[in-house]
Amino acid sequence: MDQAVGAAAGTDTMAFRLVDADRRLAGVRLVQHAGLPARLLDFAYDATGGCWRLTLPRPPVRRLEYRLELRHADGGTEEVCDPGNPRRVGGAFGDKSVLEFPDYREPDWLARSATPPGSWRELVIPVPPVKGHLTARIWSPAAPTGRILLAHDGPEYDRFAALGHYSAAMVGAGAVPPHHLVLLAPGERNEWYSADPAYSWALVADVLPRVYAALGTGGPVVGMGASLGGLAMLHAQRRYPAAFAGLFLQSGSFFVPRLDRQESGFRRYLRIVRFTGRLHRAAGSARPVPTVLTCGLAEENLHNNREMAQTLRRQGYPVTMAEVPDAHNYTGWRDAFDPHLTDLLRHVWG
Repeated sequence: MDQAVGAAAGTDTMAFRLVDADRRLAGVRLVQHAGLPARLLDFAYDATGGCWRLTLPRPPVRRLEYRLELRHADGGTEEVCDPGNPRRVGGAFGDKSVLEFPDYREPDWLARSATPPGSWRELVIPVPPVKGHLTARIWSPAAPTGRILLAHDGPEYDRFAALGHYSAAMVGAGAVPPHHLVLLAPGERNEWYSADPAYSWALVADVLPRVYAALGTGGPVVGMGASLGGLAMLHAQRRYPAAFAGLFLQSGSFFVPRLDRQESGFRRYLRIVRFTGRLHRAAGSARPVPTVLTCGLAEENLHNNREMAQTLRRQGYPVTMAEVPDAHNYTGWRDAFDPHLTDLLRHVWG
């Protein structure tokens, strides 16, 4: 590993280095969400090299997103990207530094052309059940089709996980059937996506009919979402099973008290655990649909996703559970699109 730079990754370890020749800082700490124990995250000062250093075992990921917490002499702290590492990745909560291990590879479809014949349009849809409006951005291929891929957190999925590029490139390559991609803006995300019955009704009674009318079709819908967005898509399918032909759920926030008490400060925690509890206790489902769950090996949500996959499988859903070498972030979700979303779309749409 080349420790002339801010961060370096080997096969089994990773090392970090922050220059501070005058030792102006009182401490440095790694901020990460890859399951590393808190006791291991403080840097040690190397007086000979005039820098702060930290070496850690590799977590179960092929890339690590991180920031540095700097502790100042006056007791103040600030969180920054690693100034010694030029690699950055965007996310819903701002940029992070990223460290890639030797076995990491970006998905092949990113290099494919994303310009087959097609067009974008935007709808602003009133959603009276939640007293608001929802914006839907829609990509449609030139070839007529009734198929729809419907994504919660759609603008973020497109910006940070290249979902629009995925659909255009994979349709253009003939890797998945032609389909409309509907990117739903999250709106009041923490309220709407937290197993809210009013939002689920708005989705099927207001959003989907407006989308069908705009597209001139009411074809088979595959719903997708990540984190709370995945929970909300499953919640909608359970309440209105006829509306969906398949589900792609990434790192779903399927909280249960036994596994997720650390989330209990979230305002709608109890509503979520009531929904997941009822689902786990249910004998079956009115209309099971093909479902894929993906979750990072370094995530807190891994265990509740494993349990949800088992429950849905017991209830008759054709379930695939994919555990991927990443954490709770858009790049990890992006890297799971192929083959997992690809296979689901082929299976559902033929």
